[in-house]
Amino acid sequence: MDTNYTVLARKYRSQDFQSLIGQDVLVKTLTTAINTGRIAHAYIFTGIRGTGKTSTARILAKALNCLSDERATATPCGTCENCRAIAAGQHIDVLEIDAASHTGVDNMRDILDAAQYRPTNGRYKVYIIDEVHMLSTSAFNALLKTLEEPPAHVIFILATTEIRKVPVTILSRCQRFDLVRVPVETLKKHFAWIASQEGVTLDDAANELLARAADGSVRDGLSLLDQAIAQTGGNVDEAAVLAMLKRADRGVVVDFMRTLLSGDVAAALARADQIYTNGADLAMLLGDMMEWTHWATRMHPALHAGECINSPYTADMREQMQQIIAKTSLNTLSRIWQVLVASISEMQAAGNQKQCFDMLIVRCMHIAEIPPIADLMKQAQNAAPAQKAAAPINTAPNATQTAAPKKTMLQITSAAQLGTALQEAREILLYSYYSSNIEICDFADGCIKYFDRKGDADFAPRMAAWLADKTGKEWRLERASQSQNAHTITEQKQEELEADPLVASAMNLFADAQIVGVSK
Repeated sequence: MDTNYTVLARKYRSQDFQSLIGQDVLVKTLTTAINTGRIAHAYIFTGIRGTGKTSTARILAKALNCLSDERATATPCGTCENCRAIAAGQHIDVLEIDAASHTGVDNMRDILDAAQYRPTNGRYKVYIIDEVHMLSTSAFNALLKTLEEPPAHVIFILATTEIRKVPVTILSRCQRFDLVRVPVETLKKHFAWIASQEGVTLDDAANELLARAADGSVRDGLSLLDQAIAQTGGNVDEAAVLAMLKRADRGVVVDFMRTLLSGDVAAALARADQIYTNGADLAMLLGDMMEWTHWATRMHPALHAGECINSPYTADMREQMQQIIAKTSLNTLSRIWQVLVASISEMQAAGNQKQCFDMLIVRCMHIAEIPPIADLMKQAQNAAPAQKAAAPINTAPNATQTAAPKKTMLQITSAAQLGTALQEAREILLYSYYSSNIEICDFADGCIKYFDRKGDADFAPRMAAWLADKTGKEWRLERASQSQNAHTITEQKQEELEADPLVASAMNLFADAQIVGVSK
């Protein structure tokens, strides 16, 4: 039994800048910097898993220490002693440190102490710190000074998938490169080349599925390809990949969405049962439904966004989708999208995913039947004149007619009654200002003369409007220019309380007692 098998992700790892796929900007910047001698003392590479952060760090270390040239070269030979040792992870001057297992400040001190010594076999000492965001705060602080002004022979290369967890003080001392997700088409070409090198058959549909399942990660895609080859024995087709991923065929998804939008609940639930019985992962099916809804919305004729030929669907599938969305509004697609997005967390938390998925289908179908708000408003507007025209007119004097209840009008004849009415109507702000700052000079029916201690210009129009609404007649409020030393409502209540024998006796029990508030 062969125990020396090397998985594809390691066997076909990029060994030079030319073989680093999907990172054109990064490659161009680093090669130009090396060729012009503008080599920075610290770099930080960030991006999702499997995009080439550690591979780039090793390639850069080779470029700095390759013996094929007298100085650093952007095209390391890969065959000299230094290149082979770096590729094998055995070079004495290139240290790869896993920050997840070397998080403490003591580990960082050991690294920094060793950095002071010149390299043994190479031009530079290169420290590759992987998953650098795992370092402790004290370790980051210990690294700061050396990272900013390291010895001339030291290069730091940091790599992380969590760039937000790296302190700004560290980022400011490094040249930052964001490694992007590798495009699907690039991954397909790469996987097809590897399949040819391995002597296996990989059909285009299966390659498409693997490239999209990789989600921009070369390593994830190669791991899936490795698994597919092991499962099929070297003849990787679409059916095998679908079975491996537990994913429904896109044609199945298109047909399922057609059934869902038809309004036949029984047929949709039966189709979901069939897909589930065939072994599809319901969480992946939910993702496929979201993908379909997204592309169906982009392809909708109301948006005029074109045919979207870059979608993952074949021409025949796109034609079927056009037939479906011709009978479906954008409003319906938008609502279905919202239901699907909200169901992601529900599916993750549900003890029984199948039950959750069945409820999701019912919810989608019922929300799709709800007419748009604009249509409901038009129906209401059209129905109002019709109802008014159809209403019988009875002019008989003795006819029993249902009249709208008349609004009861208040009778306010004094300042105290006005305060009580404001309280009962719960006009708290207006009552508070009226009772605390308004001196009533004269109160007559329809006319109030007052002095405002704070001079609020909004008080008079607000009070006049409220009185007109509650009494059914116009009121005139005249503001006096000078105070006549009249009491406000609150002061009057306080005087009445102080005159009360019980309150007076209670006040005498405590030295310097005061009445600070009067409530109803």
